[in-house]
Amino acid sequence: MNLKPGFEKYIPFQPQPIEGRTWPDKTITKAPVWCSVDLRDGNQALIDPMNLQEKLEYFHTLVDIGVKEIEIGFPSASETEYEICRELIEGGHIPDDVTIQVLVQAREHLIRKTFEAIQGAKHVILHFYNSTSTLQRKVVFHADCDAITKIATDAADLIYEMAQPVIAGGMDLRYEYSPESFMGTEMDYAAEICAAVLDHLHATAEKPVILNLPTTVENCLPNQFADMLEYFIRKLPGRERAIISLHPHNDRGTGVATTELGLLAGAERVEATLFGNGERTGNVDMVTLAMNMWTQGVDPRLDFHDINKIKEMYERCTKMEVGKRQPYVGELVFTAFSGSHQDAINKGVHYMKESGTDMWEVPYLPIDPADVGREYEPIIRINSQSGKGGAAYIMEHDFGYDLPKAMHPEFGAIVQKESDRVGKELQPEQIFALFDREYLSVPKTYQLVRHSFQEDARHGDASWVKFQGVIGYQGADMEAAGEGNGPIDAFFNALHQLPRGAIDGYQFVDYQEHAISSGSDTQAVCYIHLKDPKGEDVFGVGKSHNINRASLRAILCAINRSVRQGN
Repeated sequence: MNLKPGFEKYIPFQPQPIEGRTWPDKTITKAPVWCSVDLRDGNQALIDPMNLQEKLEYFHTLVDIGVKEIEIGFPSASETEYEICRELIEGGHIPDDVTIQVLVQAREHLIRKTFEAIQGAKHVILHFYNSTSTLQRKVVFHADCDAITKIATDAADLIYEMAQPVIAGGMDLRYEYSPESFMGTEMDYAAEICAAVLDHLHATAEKPVILNLPTTVENCLPNQFADMLEYFIRKLPGRERAIISLHPHNDRGTGVATTELGLLAGAERVEATLFGNGERTGNVDMVTLAMNMWTQGVDPRLDFHDINKIKEMYERCTKMEVGKRQPYVGELVFTAFSGSHQDAINKGVHYMKESGTDMWEVPYLPIDPADVGREYEPIIRINSQSGKGGAAYIMEHDFGYDLPKAMHPEFGAIVQKESDRVGKELQPEQIFALFDREYLSVPKTYQLVRHSFQEDARHGDASWVKFQGVIGYQGADMEAAGEGNGPIDAFFNALHQLPRGAIDGYQFVDYQEHAISSGSDTQAVCYIHLKDPKGEDVFGVGKSHNINRASLRAILCAINRSVRQGN
């Protein structure tokens, strides 16, 4: 079924023709200069804007992350914005290696108010803008290109004039210009107006001006934006006088891709927000961009090692919620429910342990959760779509039980049956309860009452073990004795000698054992694999501080489980 008619009213984007594009052959090899616009674009998009204390906490978090350029607001727009600027400066909140950025429209009275607001700061970027797009010129300003350019250059002249005594007084003051709605501007005109601004700000290679090129409303494919940007840079006279900066929004849901391709096309700086907060569908997400670089072996020069703490601050200060599928930070982004995914993850984790590799090689997990402080959160969660490997992973990761691979299908089927019954996800504690019920606390039709072993090394280097004990069955005790090349073999042979053939027809297949705790309280767990009288596989689990006792319990567990199932 098609949507109702209406799509015809939209004007398709006209790509910028370009010959010999070079950006597709490039890769991102270093981090851009990061500028946070959380306190401006992010804050203005909130239903309830942050108060002073929330802004201060947010600012300090950005500093801790490692952001060196932070747009703190629009101090000429309101008294609240002015006050946060003054508090940051007068309250000593700004480290010496951090530059604050203030935003202002290209209007004289607002520019003068902005200079008043930044007095006393050490490092400042004065960011001014006016809209240049074809649509805005037509429907908002009713002005031609020359008139729009004059707005920008008049503002540049005033800013340059007012900056000279401020700079002479010791402030490190830099300039930034944004042709707002750059994506909707003809590229030849965008280059022309930006070049004029550079001239009026007396930009040089030694003192470049930031040219910030916003996708104010994202309206084209990321590759088309990269073409535009490469074309713009080619057309810009005196390219060395400018730092090319991006300010992407996410209207088409491709803000991250637009930014990454923009970096390939020549951008050196990115304005972004934590978790993509911003007007409409938001600004581009700084966290996703940085961690995407991390996964490619590129140092993003930002610290997200405790991403949950950053998320908690963000949600508390903004009253916004981070989605469960938000890359790198969402509750479920490192979680697999699918059986095939769980199995591959489980095998990847074991491969890394066994191989000792320093490289991250786990299928379905593009990043080690520990890199963002999430090593203790569940990677594998169990529902009706889960498979044999998922339940085994939970038992090992959460409870220390390393189930033999041959046992995975049996226990996986038990878990899946329970998940189907309850119709929802099973928590780790519920999975362990199933394991306990099925193996550790299985009804003891046969139980070990007492026993002893005697080891004899007369037969050369090999030991020979004798078992002597009593097996309880339905209130009666049965003497049992047997010999073998080890405790398990001796015990198994003793079971075959029980009167009336009470335990007969079982064949030993394999066993595994390991410790499940550390220190003086270490316990051993043993897994036994038998064939029942019908030739079907059956498993048992035994646990004890004594490894021999654990293996005997595991054998009886397998037999008791088989008896309970009617074999």
